[in-house]
Amino acid sequence: MDQASVTHRYQFAAQHRLHSERFSDEENRRVFGKCNNPNGHGHNYTLFVTVRGPVDPKTGRAADLDALDRLVQETVVARFDHRDLNGDPAFAKRTTTGENLVLLVWDLLVANLPAGQLEKIGLIETRDNYFEYSGEAPVTVTSGSPVW
Repeated sequence: MDQASVTHRYQFAAQHRLHSERFSDEENRRVFGKCNNPNGHGHNYTLFVTVRGPVDPKTGRAADLDALDRLVQETVVARFDHRDLNGDPAFAKRTTTGENLVLLVWDLLVANLPAGQLEKIGLIETRDNYFEYSGEAPVTVTSGSPVW
């Protein structure tokens, strides 16, 4: 059966401060520079979610985009939009870098999609910063039953 990938784009705005409890204040300033501002700073994030599946011969579609939209809106956008990422419990022991955010989004979504369907997460943080993950992260978050 033919397989196809579908990528859908989402947006949310959030603030954070790059800061690690493992570093001294001086080392945090050296490592994270202006992103270590005690008042934090914000981004208008663009999130790309790519799913893969067999093309349904009846619909010609590889994914139920309405169900995907509901899942991403409820699981990711509602959780992070207009929030301080540093206050999210998932970041209690890890720095709010783009790398860690893309890994967390993967974990949140892979737990609610059929095995093998989530192909890739992409995240634009700034004009120059793009983060991507397409692997087997350990599932750390579960909620409800799959949407498909």
